[in-house]
Amino acid sequence: MPQQAPAAKGIKRVLVANRGEIAVRVIRACKALGIESVLAVSEADRGSLGASMADRAVCIGPAHPRESYLNVGAIVTAALGTGSDAIHPGYGFLAEQPRLARACKDNGIIFIGPSAELIEQMGNKIAARSIAERLGVPVVPGSEQVASAEMALDVAAGIGYPILLKAAAGGGGRGMRIVHAGSELAAAFEAASAEALAAFADGTMYMERYISNARHIEVQIMADHFGNVIHLGERDCSSQRRYQKVVEEAPAPGLDALREPIREAARTLAQKTGYENAGTIEFIVDQDAQRFYFLEMNTRIQVEHPVTEMITGVDLVREQIRVAGGHPLSMQQSEVGFSGHAIECRVNAEAPGQGFRPSPGRIGRWRTPQGPGIRVDSHCFEGYLVPPYYDSMLAKLIVHAPTRREAISRMTAALEEFEVDGVDTTIPFLRSLIGQARFQEGATHVRWIEELMAQGWPAGPAKQGD
Repeated sequence: MPQQAPAAKGIKRVLVANRGEIAVRVIRACKALGIESVLAVSEADRGSLGASMADRAVCIGPAHPRESYLNVGAIVTAALGTGSDAIHPGYGFLAEQPRLARACKDNGIIFIGPSAELIEQMGNKIAARSIAERLGVPVVPGSEQVASAEMALDVAAGIGYPILLKAAAGGGGRGMRIVHAGSELAAAFEAASAEALAAFADGTMYMERYISNARHIEVQIMADHFGNVIHLGERDCSSQRRYQKVVEEAPAPGLDALREPIREAARTLAQKTGYENAGTIEFIVDQDAQRFYFLEMNTRIQVEHPVTEMITGVDLVREQIRVAGGHPLSMQQSEVGFSGHAIECRVNAEAPGQGFRPSPGRIGRWRTPQGPGIRVDSHCFEGYLVPPYYDSMLAKLIVHAPTRREAISRMTAALEEFEVDGVDTTIPFLRSLIGQARFQEGATHVRWIEELMAQGWPAGPAKQGD
């Protein structure tokens, strides 16, 4: 990998507008670049690992996200008050909200991400779908905005059932419903639209043909202010539960002839839209037809970015900060290399045996796996109080090995070594999942976990070949 250049002279101090493991991740990237970090914390996070690691921590409000991590005014005031040159939004919270990027611009602060205009353009799924179609990137047969349940019935007749109702401003599975027949559509439309309105303050819906045997493939891209755009390969995110990713890996197994077309389609889309900074372009692969379709674009760093870092050797967060500071990309496409295979498991404070009920509380024992090819990204420690107000993720366990088979073996051993008590975790569930023959064969699709669960899995620890 080419030598990383120092951060731009214009960025000397970064306000990290997030919490948890991504806050720790950004702080470490700042340290590597010789940049000061300021962590914006809620009252609940005053004693967090990130607060102790940052050069300074500043409280921006009460525990509830609306009064702290979603409060644009409080975050911008904190940045100005601490003399921060830039704001890194991490992922979630305000990362894909154009109002934070716009507020940064209005106050002379560098936003470490794309412009507000690009976030608006690519963050709205209907608009992004239209742009992809115009640029020749294939999209799933579907619709523009659907204004009512009556209109949805007419549109669905043209698309054909089953169809997928989707929220234009959605994410994480909220505002989505699979509809198999016209008799189900009206109720599904009203429920999905109401859910989207509550989650995103936008109940706008659209529709796509539902692809049953689908894989979720995403391509990591990075772009600078000089028109340079590269891709850093793809990730397979097909292991999902209720549209939430559980396990991710890179490169995607078994893509064969579709691999390069998907990578280039993503790079083309980023280049033609004038995109800047890190982004992820997501695709659905119809395994029956061996075709791929544009799904959406995430205008931020992804939770699963470490698997890309492990196979490329590129520090994506450091690159984000450099690019935002005015530097060109530190590499060209021809210099991006790929080595081995990486897998990431998300370890959450949840009780799988009780419907994945969140399990806040104080961590007692916290023993993470160690050894070659093992990485743990986390904000947790023994005695840490897991608060009930936020996402339940405790850690990301990432492994890297020369081959996929070896990576699975390494992940299996690492999950056995990972010990947490005081709160329930998804570690036993992940051990069982990785042991499933379908996962080991790379023969998954986006609903395979839910199909297994509908059959009564996991009744106990999975065995090889189950």
